[in-house]
Amino acid sequence: MSEPGKNAERIAALRPAYRADLAGGTDRFFGTRSTACPWCGSARLAVRLRTTDLLQHKPGHFTLDRCADCGHVFQNPRLTPEGLDFYYRDFYDGLGEQRMSGTFGGRTAMYRGRAEAMAPHDPTPKNWLDVGTGHGHFCEAARAVLPGTTFDGLDFTDGVELAAREGRVAHAYRGAFPDLAPELAARYDVVSMFHYLEHSTDPERELRAAHEVVRPGGHLLIEVPDPESRYARLLGRWWLPWLQPQHLHFVPVANLRQRLTALGFTVVAEQHAEPHDPVDLLAAVWLALDHAAPREDAPWLPEPPGALRRAARTALLLAGIPALLTATLLDRLAIRPLAEPLGLSNAYRLVARRE
Repeated sequence: MSEPGKNAERIAALRPAYRADLAGGTDRFFGTRSTACPWCGSARLAVRLRTTDLLQHKPGHFTLDRCADCGHVFQNPRLTPEGLDFYYRDFYDGLGEQRMSGTFGGRTAMYRGRAEAMAPHDPTPKNWLDVGTGHGHFCEAARAVLPGTTFDGLDFTDGVELAAREGRVAHAYRGAFPDLAPELAARYDVVSMFHYLEHSTDPERELRAAHEVVRPGGHLLIEVPDPESRYARLLGRWWLPWLQPQHLHFVPVANLRQRLTALGFTVVAEQHAEPHDPVDLLAAVWLALDHAAPREDAPWLPEPPGALRRAARTALLLAGIPALLTATLLDRLAIRPLAEPLGLSNAYRLVARRE
C-alpha cells in the first residue's frame, strides 16, 4: 500500500477515539480562569491574544493574558491534564512523529550554535543533561562540537527512548523533570532547556529542579521565545512562537534573570541575535494560507474531506508559493542581520552559573 493510503488508514483507525473525546465538547480540556499572574501574583491582567489551534486545527479557542506589572504572558484558562493529553496527542508522536522528526533532524547548524554558546563558560563539560530533548537531535549534533562530553536526555514522551535506541543520547530519562531531579542531584556540569520552559505548567518548579541537578559551579542554559519581540505584536496570532495551545508561559528576559538570581544562579551571558530563528514571515504566511485552505484529513475531523475540498486546498497552497518564497528571502537575507537591533529576535538565551 502507498504511504498516503497507509496514512489514511491510520487516520480512519484513530477517528473513533477522537470522536469519543469530543462528544462532550472541549470544556473539560480547560481549567478555571486565573485572576492572578502565576509569576508575580498581580491581579492586573489583560487579554494579550485570542486564537485557535493553527497547526493541528484541533477544536478549541485559547486566550493568552499579560500581566501589567511584570509582563508575564500566560495561557488563561490553562489546559487541564486531559487537555494537555488531547492537544499534544499526534503532534510529536503518533501521526506527527515522522514529520516532527524530519523538522528537528534538519537543524544541525542551530544545534551546534547552542552547544557553542557554552564554550566561553565551560569549554569541556564532562556531562550534559538536555531537558525536553525530544528525539535527541540536539545531543547528536552537539557531540561534534564537544566530542568529550557525554549527553543524556530527559523528556516525558517516548521520543527520549527512541533517542537512546538511535544512540543520540547516552542515557534516557523519561518523566517529569522535577520528579526525577532528586535522583540526579548535582550530577551534571550543564543542564539545557531549549524551548522547554514555555511548555511547563510550573516554570519555577522546573528552575528549582535545574538548580538541584546542576553541580555547584556548573551551568544552566535556557532558550525560550521572547514575548517582547516586535514580531509578537506585528504578526499577532500568526506569530509562530505563540504556538497555542502548547505554549503555556512566556517569560520576559528580566523576569527570568531575577528568578534565576533568587534561586542561586549568576547569569553570565544573555543572547538575542544568536537564538533568533529566521522563519517568522515564512511561518506567518504559511499559517494564514493553511488556515484559509480547506482542512486536510485528520482523525479529529468528523469525516475525511472529499475530492473537491482536497483540490481546492491544493490550488490555494500552490497559489501561495510566491508569497512563501518572498517571505523566506525576507526572513533570511533582509531581516536576519537586523533582527536584534530592530527588536525582532523571536527568542533569547541565558547562560547561568550555579554558585
